[in-house]
Amino acid sequence: MAAPLDIYAGPSAMAALKQHGFYPLLFKYFLGASGGPKWFVLTGLDRVIFPAWFQRRGGQVQVIGSSAGAFRAACFVQDNPLAAINRLAHIYANTTYPKKTNESDVSRSAKQIIHDMLGPEGVMNVLTNERFKLHVFVAKCHGMMKNHGRLAQLGGLTMAASGNAIHRRYLQQQFSRFIFSAPHSKFDITDPYDLKTEHLEFSENNVKDVLLASGSIPIIMQGVEHIQDAPAGVYRDGGIIDYHFDLHFGPEPGLVLYPHFYPRPVTGWFDKGLKGRWPHANSYDNTVMLVPSADFVNALPFNKIPDRSDFKKMNDQTRITYWETVIQESDRLGEYFMKITEDQSIVDLIKPLPFNCLPLVKETKLTTV
Repeated sequence: MAAPLDIYAGPSAMAALKQHGFYPLLFKYFLGASGGPKWFVLTGLDRVIFPAWFQRRGGQVQVIGSSAGAFRAACFVQDNPLAAINRLAHIYANTTYPKKTNESDVSRSAKQIIHDMLGPEGVMNVLTNERFKLHVFVAKCHGMMKNHGRLAQLGGLTMAASGNAIHRRYLQQQFSRFIFSAPHSKFDITDPYDLKTEHLEFSENNVKDVLLASGSIPIIMQGVEHIQDAPAGVYRDGGIIDYHFDLHFGPEPGLVLYPHFYPRPVTGWFDKGLKGRWPHANSYDNTVMLVPSADFVNALPFNKIPDRSDFKKMNDQTRITYWETVIQESDRLGEYFMKITEDQSIVDLIKPLPFNCLPLVKETKLTTV
């Protein structure tokens, strides 16, 4: 039977793993990508990586996410990450909307998901966990994207997409990157595009709003205003700028563990159709990607992983059954990962990154908490 999981690594990551073995202490960073319900295919990995695998050895881990990846990341830093990820999977998969859904309905549902996922202690876990440090990416709006009206947002998105097609720096006309980090974190990024980045700190009064903002898709959801301890303005989905990430993380040297639903990361939301916009080599040099194999995906219902279009293409009963089946089947990925890391056969299964990378660039700017 074909393996359900493919393991890819950048050159430096592969060299380190070949030399030292595949051990948790080598990994200083964990990435969670945007992608809505696509993350269901990774649930089985989520159920073992933080609850079991990372518990075997010490060392601080920076847990990074945008949008749905931020929701997952907020589970991993809780005292009981397995219970948190199960709560998130259940309520997310069973979400339903009225036939005539508006932005308020979707935002209200997202607030409930965050409330249930965090539970009574989740906010304090985010603030006090000294081993797993949460970092959530959010996009602050400028120009036309500051408006709540649908037409204004459509105009702002059109301008952002057009500018981004020329160069990613033009995104800054409509959006800027904000990173909210757990207290006492040491975390910085190097962006090959040198987009302006502001670092802020989580507080007891802003964790839920930051998570909501990171998943607030333009037009579909309301933007989030009045985030406590943040500049005034409208904040939206962090995946707009950092969909699947093209960043180098620091300051601590270490590997990046990146479970991903696709074998190729897409830098930003507007880059999905830009075939030549590959990530940079230095962003993935230290990265290890865990990706469901094509055979595994083809064996799922409808031969695909879930996506947001399922809300429109399927009735609620069909969709929920399908999503819960994918969640259940994803446990095979977690079981396989634990087996091959236990016997270290994973080292011989690692393959080079399956996508092109733009050449290494000189680090231009380091932004630090």
